[in-house]
Amino acid sequence: MRIPRIFQNRPLSIHSQIELDIDASRHLKTVLRLEKEDKVILFNGDRNEYLSIITSIAKNHVHLKIVEITEKNVESPLKIHLGQVISKGEKMDFVIQKSTELGVNTITPLFSERSVVHLQKDRWIKKIEHWQKIAIHAAEQCGRTIIPAIEKPIPLFEWTHQRPEKTRLVLSLSTDQTLSKLPLYDSVAILIGPEGGLTPEEIEYATVRGFTAIKLGPRILRTETAALAIITAVQFQGGDLNIIL
Repeated sequence: MRIPRIFQNRPLSIHSQIELDIDASRHLKTVLRLEKEDKVILFNGDRNEYLSIITSIAKNHVHLKIVEITEKNVESPLKIHLGQVISKGEKMDFVIQKSTELGVNTITPLFSERSVVHLQKDRWIKKIEHWQKIAIHAAEQCGRTIIPAIEKPIPLFEWTHQRPEKTRLVLSLSTDQTLSKLPLYDSVAILIGPEGGLTPEEIEYATVRGFTAIKLGPRILRTETAALAIITAVQFQGGDLNIIL
């Protein structure tokens, strides 16, 4: 049986005994049905894994003892920042989950001219918390030791203006430029539009701010497909995604 991995946002150290938070405790007890003496791997974002043994289980409380620390290098050499215009329904959840699996470091939800999602400020706070939990669960499942940061939503123009990444990419069908012909540096910003796509003005503004418009192929991709396609291509060309050809 695969040892479950649980993220804990706290300091962890060898031989220490900790009590998991309520959500993690319920998950281990109710969903996974673990018992005393079962093993659990903890991680907190410091690039290590902490092998732990369950010492006791109560109603909503699970206690563990950390018995081993292992450095785990599974992070991509590329630092990828995804700027994703917010999509409706579960599409944004899907992008965050799969982007985490593909090694993205930061995700910023964006507003654009064709944005279709509009919420009050208090609802956005809950949305960000929801998206961050999706990233945490995806990291737990895929073996990452770093949790991607989900930034607060901002306008597309503001995000493109702030970008310090050396490589900046935006998808467009109106160009013949391809990713394979570009130098790929160790920090990459990727801009993805909403369901209706980016406007020509938004693409032009991005290019003025140092983004290179590239074309992945002749077909129009859905917003969630576009994000995952370009991340995969970038990780294959300059990251740690190995594909046997």
